[in-house]
Amino acid sequence: MNAFAVVASDLKIYRGKNLVLDIAEFRLKAGEVMALIGVNGSGKSTLVQALALLLKPDTGRIFIQGEEVTPKKELSLRRKMAVVFQEPLLLDTSVYNNVASGLLLRGCKSADIDQRVKEWLTRLGIESLAFRQARFLSGGESQRVSLARAFAVNPEVLFLDEPFSALDYPTKRTLITELSEILKATGIATVVVTHDPSEIPLIAGRVTVLHGGRIAQSGTLEEIRVKPASKTVAALVDAANYKPA
Repeated sequence: MNAFAVVASDLKIYRGKNLVLDIAEFRLKAGEVMALIGVNGSGKSTLVQALALLLKPDTGRIFIQGEEVTPKKELSLRRKMAVVFQEPLLLDTSVYNNVASGLLLRGCKSADIDQRVKEWLTRLGIESLAFRQARFLSGGESQRVSLARAFAVNPEVLFLDEPFSALDYPTKRTLITELSEILKATGIATVVVTHDPSEIPLIAGRVTVLHGGRIAQSGTLEEIRVKPASKTVAALVDAANYKPA
């Protein structure tokens, strides 16, 4: 097994003439859960989309499980990953069909699809919703369906782009706790984008802070709180005793 699930270097993305993402090096260890934080516009979602091979960078190299992303390998490597967005992107069909959709795209056999869909509906506590139409679900139920769809494809890398931000506090806390247990059990390398530092210790072991499209600091939450690299970083991780060097 490769020591790193995702490695990127010299990653740059421009919008017009503006450089919006400039990542010298990014590494996600196998089995690691990393929180990605930053102010609005810092490049979090852009980085996730680039690493998930949904957005082509202008420069740079990306490796997934030790394999470099090339045009010939892009589709096969993309299928090793799954993404859950802030707003659940569900098809206008049943919960069951939504969870099965990624497996159908991968050409899985019907028996395998049925087994994996039922497994993840059960693990995420939504088996009773299997034949409910997705458009009638609550926000929390919709996000559970999105997560079930992602886990059902057995991803080697998972990207969660602020999946809890639209949920009420009790729903959010319950889902984070359940998700943390699933990630520990499965060992899937995961990047979780969040704007709430209280979520980090519940789910992630390491934190990467983005500022202005660049990595400002990376380490454990405790390390960054003790010695934040800047006032902006200190504010993001609730470090009360920041003092400029």
